[in-house]
Amino acid sequence: MAPRSVTRRLESVARRLATCYGIPRRRLEDPLDVLIETVLSQNTSDINSGRAFRALKAAFPSWPAVARARRSTLARTIRSGGLARLKSARILSILAELRARPGGYDLRPLRRLGPAAAEASLRGLPGVGPKTRACVLLFGCGHAAFPVDTHVHRIVRRLGLVPQRTDAEASHALLAPRVPAARALDLHLNLIRLGRELCRPRAPRCERCPLRPACAFARRAA
Repeated sequence: MAPRSVTRRLESVARRLATCYGIPRRRLEDPLDVLIETVLSQNTSDINSGRAFRALKAAFPSWPAVARARRSTLARTIRSGGLARLKSARILSILAELRARPGGYDLRPLRRLGPAAAEASLRGLPGVGPKTRACVLLFGCGHAAFPVDTHVHRIVRRLGLVPQRTDAEASHALLAPRVPAARALDLHLNLIRLGRELCRPRAPRCERCPLRPACAFARRAA
């Protein structure tokens, strides 16, 4: 599909979803909080990752305190998020890298950079991929980034916006330059809501979907 066609379709999808769900309000969060929350969200549910993040914040008074923790202690603290040994090691590696940088654990200066420069700074962090970087840029910095999570990836494939065999990272590379900057936040959040409520992995509720007229998957399933 031609790039301009993808952009037009994404704009149309954003308008349809905004009509159905409204425009979410932007609320900037601490960028490092977003980064660690996103690491904890990998391969688990929002409920489990949220529980793990709250446990982490309750157990440690600051990010330097987390950085000084034993890996086994950190893993026990975040065990409700799953893959605790892997995620604890990743979090400690990220914090060690940040500690060695100017500014340390404060990622708020990324808000003053352009999106490309801010992403380049995040790119050097261990285990921080495109989705995680995009989450930090969008929710922590206010930049027009477009994270492709499980819900978004499922929906864009069903809509035919990316090839069926494209993985999430490739989908991000294809879509991020095509998403209208002004619609990045509401498109991302409304696609997630659609994926949770209607466009589910199994037994999707196509008959209730506001995107049904433009959906290749719904046409095949009819």
